[in-house]
Amino acid sequence: MNLYDLFLAPFMQFGFMTRALAGAVILSLSAGPVGVFLMLRRMSLTGDAMAHAILPGAAAGFLVSGLAILPMTLGGFAAGLVVAVLSGLVSRFTIQREDNSLAAFYLISLALGVMLVSLKGSNVDLMHVLFGTVLALNNDALIMIGAIVTVSLVALALLWRPLVAECLDPTFLRSVSGAGQPVHLLFLALVVINLVGGFQALGTLLAVGLMMLPAAAARFWVRSLEAMCALAIAISVVSSYLGLLVSYHLSVASGPAIILVAGAIYVLSMLFGSRGLVSSNLRPRRHRVA
Repeated sequence: MNLYDLFLAPFMQFGFMTRALAGAVILSLSAGPVGVFLMLRRMSLTGDAMAHAILPGAAAGFLVSGLAILPMTLGGFAAGLVVAVLSGLVSRFTIQREDNSLAAFYLISLALGVMLVSLKGSNVDLMHVLFGTVLALNNDALIMIGAIVTVSLVALALLWRPLVAECLDPTFLRSVSGAGQPVHLLFLALVVINLVGGFQALGTLLAVGLMMLPAAAARFWVRSLEAMCALAIAISVVSSYLGLLVSYHLSVASGPAIILVAGAIYVLSMLFGSRGLVSSNLRPRRHRVA
């Protein structure tokens, strides 16, 4: 097997591979930066909770119209927003913190979504909703993902400064203006819409992986926020490409293969990145002068 057959032939010969790669690359453009902000705001597990929160809405769309893209997308977005708003209200008007209320709501959402899918669908349908089918992306799905990414990038550009301010000092924005809570809710909506886009390709359980693993890996290499976002996008694209190749040549599931490649890059970055374990231990230690 030559290099062409190994690295290019699957995407040149099969349209479903080309569409899968295109969908993953487009999604990476916004998932990477959103993941960076989630990580810097110490909200990584919030992303995982919101990924589960979209499940009942997507399942409701499935009950209405099967595996049609638009109803499942709109249902997932609506469910994610409801959970985000409810968890914020609970933390504001009760003694419970937002992370605790998110955990409660995502467990309820996960159970409700699985039950709704099981009412009408088979185990195959349930696996499709939970883990996605990136190789089954059609032109409508690509258009939907492209629209979501476009909206996300515009929103990120508009919210960039307040998001950076909250990363540096979470209390600063709230103290100097009343924009802190609206920015927080808008950012959660941004997370939800990207998870809905990722859901089309990777399902509800794996969509957050393409968001968080490249962001976490990028932090071991660079310091500036802009460089971190750019590197997260690059790692996400590389993970998508290599994951699809692995799935094609080894005949394994594409979504998990993409996330496992991203996980491998994360482990390598943690060990050998410029800010990783090996580099930190090799760096000469500074001694105090008595």
